[in-house]
Amino acid sequence: MRSRTLALATASGAALLTAAALPATAQPAAHRAAPHAALQEGSVSAARLLAKLKDCQQISNGKYRTDEETSATVPVCGKNGAVFWKADMDIDCDGQITAQCNADTDPWFQDDTRFHQSDGKPLNAAKLPYVVVPSVSGIWNYESAGIKGGGVVAIIYNNQVEYAAVGDTGPEKIIGEASYAAAKGLGIDPNPETGGADAGVTYLLFKDSRASPIESHADAVGRGDALAKTFLQQN
Repeated sequence: MRSRTLALATASGAALLTAAALPATAQPAAHRAAPHAALQEGSVSAARLLAKLKDCQQISNGKYRTDEETSATVPVCGKNGAVFWKADMDIDCDGQITAQCNADTDPWFQDDTRFHQSDGKPLNAAKLPYVVVPSVSGIWNYESAGIKGGGVVAIIYNNQVEYAAVGDTGPEKIIGEASYAAAKGLGIDPNPETGGADAGVTYLLFKDSRASPIESHADAVGRGDALAKTFLQQN
């Protein structure tokens, strides 16, 4: 889990100074980037899922913070066959060393993940969309709630749906984190130090589900689509 406030402020300040020093015709290329193509995995729309997630029946014993410096405002909510929360998205770049995720690109980099691929290796955050759940604590126990390593998750953001697996665990009191690949797929800046989304991300975790193998995003999408349809029927 990342505490991004200071890093974001520093990066934003540097960007503003750079932009101010350039003529109008020579603004940074990032401002001229093509818009992100909307992502829709499976056949169930973001609107249909969110319509079922308007109300929260809190199942956690307390609430979580989204970052170290914020107050605890995020509950874990229960539904038939699923749990969900609405938070931010910090970037998890842990696991296999890649060009995108390593000690040079990520000040918090760790070369392991809580759950591993079928070959025993850590997950590849740059390639696999996965979600981080808070470590077991008195606030909430994801295992007791039927959430497993490799469990299927629907991430909903900006009218988009992306399926992912439960791939790592984070701090006991902080929530709202997903892999580099998950963020990139949704058009969120995946930079582990300065990227992420400050709000607006919904994480819908399906109970007693599992992508097989965990490293197969295609399997998570196929299972996720079926689970989403069942979820709509049961809620």
